[in-house]
Amino acid sequence: MISRRQILRAAPGTAALLGSQALLPGWAANGQTTSPSNEFDLNIQRQTVSIDSRKAAINSINGTLPGPLLRMREGEEVVLRVRNDLDADTSLHWHGILLPPSMDGVPGVSFAGIKPQETFEYRFRLQQHGTYWYHSHSGFQEQLGVYGPLIVDPAKDDSISADRELILVLSDWSFESPARVWSKLKTHADYYNSRQPTLADLLKGNDQAEWERMRMMRTDIADITGMTYTYLLNGHGPTDDWTGLFNPGERVRLRVINASAMTYFNFRIPGLPLTVIQADGQDLQPVTVAEAQLGVAETMDFMVEPAGDRAYAIVAEAMDRSGMAVGQLTPSASLRAEVPPLRAPPQRTMQDMGHDAGHGDGHSGMQHDMPAGPAGMDHSNHGDRATTPAAQTTVPVDPPAWIPRRGPGVMNIVAAPMSRLDEPGTGLTDVGHRVLTYADMQAREAFYDQREPSREIWLNLTGNMERYMWSFDGEKGTGGTEPIRFRHDERVRLVFINHTMMEHPIHLHGMWMELENGQQPMPRKHTVSVKPAERVSVLVTADAPGDWAFHCHLLLHMKAGMMRTVQVSPPMVETADANT
Repeated sequence: MISRRQILRAAPGTAALLGSQALLPGWAANGQTTSPSNEFDLNIQRQTVSIDSRKAAINSINGTLPGPLLRMREGEEVVLRVRNDLDADTSLHWHGILLPPSMDGVPGVSFAGIKPQETFEYRFRLQQHGTYWYHSHSGFQEQLGVYGPLIVDPAKDDSISADRELILVLSDWSFESPARVWSKLKTHADYYNSRQPTLADLLKGNDQAEWERMRMMRTDIADITGMTYTYLLNGHGPTDDWTGLFNPGERVRLRVINASAMTYFNFRIPGLPLTVIQADGQDLQPVTVAEAQLGVAETMDFMVEPAGDRAYAIVAEAMDRSGMAVGQLTPSASLRAEVPPLRAPPQRTMQDMGHDAGHGDGHSGMQHDMPAGPAGMDHSNHGDRATTPAAQTTVPVDPPAWIPRRGPGVMNIVAAPMSRLDEPGTGLTDVGHRVLTYADMQAREAFYDQREPSREIWLNLTGNMERYMWSFDGEKGTGGTEPIRFRHDERVRLVFINHTMMEHPIHLHGMWMELENGQQPMPRKHTVSVKPAERVSVLVTADAPGDWAFHCHLLLHMKAGMMRTVQVSPPMVETADANT
């Protein structure tokens, strides 16, 4: 089945080829997959396509949006030749793949980038299997279309049995240039929030006045919304009618990838239970839910068993519910399911500000305009540092370990961050069905390193939403900030404290983060979403020497400064000034 959207992928001037199947990536057109390979040629170029029946200028990979499916096999060495036909430097990063730092594809951290009219050869051996993706790490190119799916088949037979497999790549697209979007947010950070509070809200006698005093809005769910975004499923807009076929009674594996630049998606198929079997490419103990929230850059595999002669709607609702990506899962092109309407928009809560909601110790709350350092807070009730932060609901720790310095980039400080791993995500608490939480995730097999961590590093996620400034510990990582140093092969606990009222998907390149969620074995993730006012702890084994990017995967947050470099010392060489 080929829609008008797919037929118009070709650039102007190639009318004779418009109907050619060769121009269409089969996985995106109808869900078909390819056989594994170990050699790929990729060409990044400017292209004109149709998105949701509108003409769009994109940066494409091999002429398609998303880019081609790269299917590989665990244990093999792969070669990827990337040709740059843009008029600016480019790059490709293989998200979640363990490889040498020189092959990681991050300009300014691991290599110099790919100059116009040049070809760079990536070469590495695959150490894992699962569902991953790839994207540009240069400028705004990821937002402009430089991304695609990457699947690594296991070296031996897959222990997960399925009759059919469909790959679903979720993304966001704006017909405005990313540079213009960026400029608007830097001028007015709430530019794309159409749900501004009104005088009537102030007169309701609720807590709206407190929100006003804090210069925040309960409707501020996403920086960029459906005001400018069109939400895509495999490059198809809501009117493009993407369709995946199945035979009744089949076990269908859905490999879902959130390849968006800025959008959290709430994924569901009404009437069809979703059994979660993998997250971020790593196998999980199966858990059945009706819905799951995917942070930016996360991947999730579901097993579904559609029965009967009926169609199902695939729904990926933007977290702020300003739009959705949609598709059809059907046994026949003639059968279509009704797409449900958007649900009511969610709102931020007092808990998102750090106010106690039954999880805290009575000492929580957001601090505003307080002096720098611990003098502005009473910590008399705080005890010694916790040995297992994930088991706590508040952080009993001495102030210097987790209170960032006040400054232009730090608008608010959470007095008592909480564990929120058992919460399903913004807008999903009262939907009436089971939603996946991080607390549900349990690895199928234990990680090879079971040592206790030898030290802890506390990282504050900080921001000034009015000025659209984002950072770690109030320091922009784009201006020569000192790297976070790991000693080779040490075991480290990273504790994230989110002092902002936005979710942040934190991505560590080159190494796994084991999520301390109370489950054993702990799930391994390459991207961990941290909710507002939340504390999350992960364990990292520093087994990958070199320099690695470490950042929020919201593209514009990373550009604004929420990025650092993690530096792992060479084997047998210990750096004297490593973090303590």
